[in-house]
Formats: sequence, C-alpha cells, structure tokens
Amino acid sequence: MAMMQEERATLAPATALFRGLADPVRLAIVRQLASGEARVVDLERRLGLAQSTVSAHLGCLRECGLVEYRAVGRQSFYSLTRPELMDLLTSAETLLAATGQAVALCPTYGTSTATRETR
Repeated sequence: MAMMQEERATLAPATALFRGLADPVRLAIVRQLASGEARVVDLERRLGLAQSTVSAHLGCLRECGLVEYRAVGRQSFYSLTRPELMDLLTSAETLLAATGQAVALCPTYGTSTATRETR
C-alpha cells in the first residue's frame, strides 16, 4: 500500500535532515563544530579538504539551519545553531553500537561492497 501523501509530508522535514547529515563531509564538519566554532581555514586543515569543498558544505548546513556564522572583520566563525544536533548524533552512535553496526552492513545504505566482503 502506498504511503499516504499526508504521512509523506509529515516525514519530509526529518527525511531532509537525515539526507543532509548523510554526507560524510557534512557530518565531519558537524563533529568538528561540536567542539566549538571554527573558520573555514580551520576546517580545511583539520579535515584535509579544499576550501571550496568546506565552503560548499557549510553553505548547505547553513541553508538547513544547522550552522550559523558570525563575522569578525574579514573572517567568519562557524558554529552549530542547535546543541540538540549533538544529542541526535550521540543517539545514533548508541543505536549503532546496540545493533552491532548492522546498518553499516545494509545492502542498500551500508558501506562499500569491498568492506562488507571482508567481514
């Protein structure tokens, strides 16, 4: 039976949130910002990524309302807008630990086939 449009609409914001966090770069940026605000150059160095990559992902996180920035002169300092985001990630880590990382083995959304074959 097809999901009703009303139910789909109700789930749309949560779906968008999880899709936004599903990208490894965005998730890594969120984890970095959990320890405090950072500039793009700080995130570049910590994550080993290009400035354009970090900036693009920060832009996405800003548009989602998960990250904000404050300007100081010509510098921008990025931070998380909601501490509850870290509660969500902590809950996800707890769930992963409780399921023995079963999600990582999921044939649709899990890790690469090569990784699955070695387990």
